[in-house]
Parts: sequence; C-alpha cells; structure tokens
Amino acid sequence: MKIVTSLSFQGQCREAFEFYATVLGGKITAAFPYGDAPPGMPITDEKYKNWLMHCWLEVGDQALMGADMDAAWAPNIEKPKNGFDVTLHSTDTAQAQRWFEQLSAGGKAVMPFGETFWSPGFGSLIDKFGIPWMVNTIPSADWKPQG
Repeated sequence: MKIVTSLSFQGQCREAFEFYATVLGGKITAAFPYGDAPPGMPITDEKYKNWLMHCWLEVGDQALMGADMDAAWAPNIEKPKNGFDVTLHSTDTAQAQRWFEQLSAGGKAVMPFGETFWSPGFGSLIDKFGIPWMVNTIPSADWKPQG
C-alpha cells in the first residue's frame, strides 16, 4: 500500500510541483492539463486550459499528487489549508534544515527550524503556495536534547 497526499491549487499546481521537484530532488512523471482532456469532459472553459487536472511527483519511493481546482469544484479552496501538513523526515539535520529553508522561501515559518525535546531539528512552515509543511529530523538512538 502507498498513501499519497493530494494537494489542490488554483492555477499554481505546475509551478508548485516544479518547485517541490527542485527542492526535494524529485521528478514529475505526469502533468495533464485540462486543455488535453478527451472530448466530452465537462471542464471546457478556456481559462482552465493550462491548469493541471492531474500532476504526479515522485521522490524516491514516495509521491505527491496535485491538481488545480476552481472554487466551484472544491468549496473553500481559496481559504488557508488547515488540518494537515505534508511532513518530511530525515536522519540528516543539515538536509532537513535545507528543506525547511527552501520550502519556507517566499512563505512563512510557523515554528522556526531548531532543536526540540524530540528532535535535533524540527520546523513547520506554510510555503508560498499556501501548503503547510513540517520538517523533522529523526534522532539517532543515542541523541539527547542539548537544552
């Protein structure tokens, strides 16, 4: 089984997934715009032609899925995302901090990256696309908090 988070945007899916691919070292393996849909699809308005109906980003054996959604199709899409975070885990604190810094560029740090009682490096943020993230360093078996 694979559980995959699907992220919704309003016209920024391609830009967001290209950004995530760069930051995370992944590869977009699918990006289907509404304009390439087969005849008979109900979404035919020209303004959605370049919006993505499906995007798939592979990062190692993990993945993110995404799509552009209009408010008429996804109520509350324009509101801040709430109740979930895309979470990254690494055993490398320096790598986790790089992810945090890159993902928070143009966005907002909610909890600055730093040591916690459970981790040598943790931070949470909302990226420039409005997606909430947590970045966590998995401690080694002998790790003890400094503070």
